[in-house]
Amino acid sequence: MIEEKKTMPERIYNFSPGPATLPYSVLQEAAADIVNFQNTGIGLIELSHRSKEFMAVAEETESLIRELLNVPENYKVLFLQGGASSQFFMIPMNLLGAGKKATYLNTGTWSKKAIKEAALFGDIDVAYSSEEDSFNRVPQDSEYSVAPGSEYLYFVTNNTIYGTQFARMPETETMLVADMSSDILSRPVDVDRFGIIFAGAQKNMGPAGVTIVIIREDLLARTPATVPTMLRYKTHADKGSMFNTPPCFAIYCVGRVMHWLKAQGGVAAMEHTNRRKAALLYDAIDATDFYRGHAEKGSRSQMNISFNLPTPELEAKFIAEAAEAGFSGLKGHRSIGGCRASIYNAFPEEGVVALVDFMNKFADKNG
Repeated sequence: MIEEKKTMPERIYNFSPGPATLPYSVLQEAAADIVNFQNTGIGLIELSHRSKEFMAVAEETESLIRELLNVPENYKVLFLQGGASSQFFMIPMNLLGAGKKATYLNTGTWSKKAIKEAALFGDIDVAYSSEEDSFNRVPQDSEYSVAPGSEYLYFVTNNTIYGTQFARMPETETMLVADMSSDILSRPVDVDRFGIIFAGAQKNMGPAGVTIVIIREDLLARTPATVPTMLRYKTHADKGSMFNTPPCFAIYCVGRVMHWLKAQGGVAAMEHTNRRKAALLYDAIDATDFYRGHAEKGSRSQMNISFNLPTPELEAKFIAEAAEAGFSGLKGHRSIGGCRASIYNAFPEEGVVALVDFMNKFADKNG
């Protein structure tokens, strides 16, 4: 029996908030390397993590992250497992303890979860919360005060669900700790202002499975003796993220995405592209009363654009017809409903242009 050759269906525009769109060239490279990695005769996901081939992959990936983010030499770049959510407890577990405190800014679901975990390990002061306003904004520096004696100020740079983002980082003498899961590498950042930066890869860096942690070296010695071995940052820093088998495939993909990002002109060039893409969508939303953005204008995200239509029925119709037209992942998070377009680094600008055209026609037909 002759097996009929199957062809891949035409790719559609994936607005998913994560796992999210990857550069098509990276998908093609990964598809080939999974079967035969660089003509070694071994598939990528069969390689030993201690083989010279994979060690080279990990070293190159770290080097590119350092180059693209301009990471200072006194910082470690770690490849960890457990998702960004594991950092909610690893950070206070390593940096706090009896009698120590930290200040948190509550700007969405993920900061709220982090606050809950941190309270298990220290005295946590929530200096700001926009929960009563459905997390539709992030604060200005004048709207909160860091609690005296705080080891760090924790915040989420970009909130995927509510479509808000810190346009600039908080100005404070207190060490910053940030969850950058959904906007890392989308714009330049002064890493040396932070003690820890972390990001789950599946939004802007690669597939799910690896979490990138950038940590200042002096913090490695602060961990209380009671913290288990696997949950100590120093454990992974001392072994180059190879204390146990790391998420090899995810690390490889992050490396390929870093190559792609460098070829686009780096982080500064990507910021210009991201601003242009987001402006296209926000202009379409602001041009009519038919669409209404969730976030206040001064807090709008360049990565996740949450918006509503006049009624839930129209929102459901919009999402259904958009899916038929080749626009996937536009349904808003269940906590706020509505619609959401996630346009991370790898999302193509022509996809945003096509969505805006669809939005204009939908509004004309249903307004």
